[in-house]
Amino acid sequence: MARGSIGSRRIPARRCGKSRWRRFASLCYRRPMRQQRRDLLAAAIAVVALTLGIGAATIGRLQTGVDLEVRGDHLVVARVTPMSLAAVDGVQEGMIVTTLNGIELYQLPAFIYPEETVDNVDQELEPIGVEPPEPTAVPMSETTLWELANAPVDFMTAIAPEDLDQGSPDNWYVRDFWYYGLGWQDTVLPLAFGALLLVGGWYLLKIGQLGASLQPLAVPLAVAVSTPFLVSPLAATWEVVAIVIAGLLITLAMLPLAEALWERIPGASERRSIGFAVGFCEVTAIFLTLAVSQQPPSWTDDVVRWALIGAIPLLPGIAAAGPINLDALRSATASSGRVVQSAEYAAAGATPLFAIGTTQEPGYVTLVLWLVFIAVVARFTVRPLARVASRAQLQRDLVVAATEAERARLAADIHDDALQELTLLVRRLETAGDAEGAELGRTVAERLRAICGDLRLPILDDLGVGPALDWLVLRIERLAGGEVRLERADGTRPPPDVELAFFRVAQEALANAVKHGQPPIVVQYRSTESGASLSVDDAGPGIEPDAGAVAEQGGHFGLLNMQQRAEAIGAILDVRRWPGGGTHVALEWRAR
Repeated sequence: MARGSIGSRRIPARRCGKSRWRRFASLCYRRPMRQQRRDLLAAAIAVVALTLGIGAATIGRLQTGVDLEVRGDHLVVARVTPMSLAAVDGVQEGMIVTTLNGIELYQLPAFIYPEETVDNVDQELEPIGVEPPEPTAVPMSETTLWELANAPVDFMTAIAPEDLDQGSPDNWYVRDFWYYGLGWQDTVLPLAFGALLLVGGWYLLKIGQLGASLQPLAVPLAVAVSTPFLVSPLAATWEVVAIVIAGLLITLAMLPLAEALWERIPGASERRSIGFAVGFCEVTAIFLTLAVSQQPPSWTDDVVRWALIGAIPLLPGIAAAGPINLDALRSATASSGRVVQSAEYAAAGATPLFAIGTTQEPGYVTLVLWLVFIAVVARFTVRPLARVASRAQLQRDLVVAATEAERARLAADIHDDALQELTLLVRRLETAGDAEGAELGRTVAERLRAICGDLRLPILDDLGVGPALDWLVLRIERLAGGEVRLERADGTRPPPDVELAFFRVAQEALANAVKHGQPPIVVQYRSTESGASLSVDDAGPGIEPDAGAVAEQGGHFGLLNMQQRAEAIGAILDVRRWPGGGTHVALEWRAR
């Protein structure tokens, strides 16, 4: 969490003696509150899904969706639940049950043939009669029939009344329906697979084995991928309420991951559009989940629900990945980091789509093939780029650290040596009565103090970016020859390296605005718990269209410096020319 928030303050032991509170405060310091709440929500969904899945596997039973009743001396199908196995198999209301769980209940007329003998073994035998002469129920007591009607259906044969009227002894359209109950492949296998994805995926993501950008997404991504398998035993029971609960849990499990990816979308307008699209998919998927429980299963409905639920994390994942400029990779290794991050975000958004499948079949093979594909691509493409990006990042960090250390050393030398001697010289000149020389010395001392301020930035360390920008704008306004305005909304302070990067980018952008642009110059800064943003706009002719490419090739060192500062903290830098003239420099950083 950023400085200045509750989680970043150290709590003295005498004021808070309980170690439990200290651990909680430490946890808050390590992770932003929004991410913590998101992880807790995802974990709660996973716990509920796992608990219900285990319950369905242990005490649940297969619901065929067939209700039988006694009519006269035989059993008939009284009701078929719309969303049930029986509805899928084609069981219809009014069907006459001929066999139930191996017990014959209804006899249909069949031809009787003479016994085979030595004399007629090679001859085609003609029927000698029909037995029974007409469809007849097997004699049973009403009590026995009701006991059979209330028993679970494992195997059933039935015939429709119209088929019974139109049939004949050599052509009865009797249909078979087999229901074997819940097997280990319906319960234990998906639970074990889901638990492996949940725990193993979370661990690999958390330690950064699957990508540095995915570490903050460890909990929501693992939950989104594993939940379809954890609730699979619920759907396997074919109980309508259980199927609806499973569908709702799968839909809700996508939201934490979608929110985490949504926060990483660079532009505000893109985030707004994707947010509306995700909300539409979420509401529509919930509505369809409730609606399909009242109608027969349909392959079309399953595909539509699969697409809607999968789109919930997929849309923000693709938007967070953004366009990948492959041409830039040939000329700038710094772009490798962005490509790696884009690939990781896109893969994170797409993986739940392969895990969801349909309600009946989560699709083990499809998900495994997708994971294998990701592993192969990461091994031969993403990891080499990641190594390049890591080396480039390390080099940039070393350069930035060395530069700031040199700035601090120069500031200390000027303050402790030259500035002190100049102060003594001013006093001697005043004592000697040389007022003009003393005034010139004071002017030089003020300039040296300003240079020290630029080099060391104590106001940035003590008060943050907002006050430091106030000081910077006041200094720049004297040089700009016109209005330089700062609009700021300080919230939570970002980390120190982020604050330094924001200040240096603002410093470079304002210097360029004074040198190449013209007033008015407007600086906007905003910081919240979820991130910070900076923009600098001037009214000059605007930056050249090819400035970015020239910077990557070694020119425009100011623009290259801003790009490196942004990449060092994982921020997005946008430098463009407005259609009506003027340069727009925007820097946006999202808390991880």
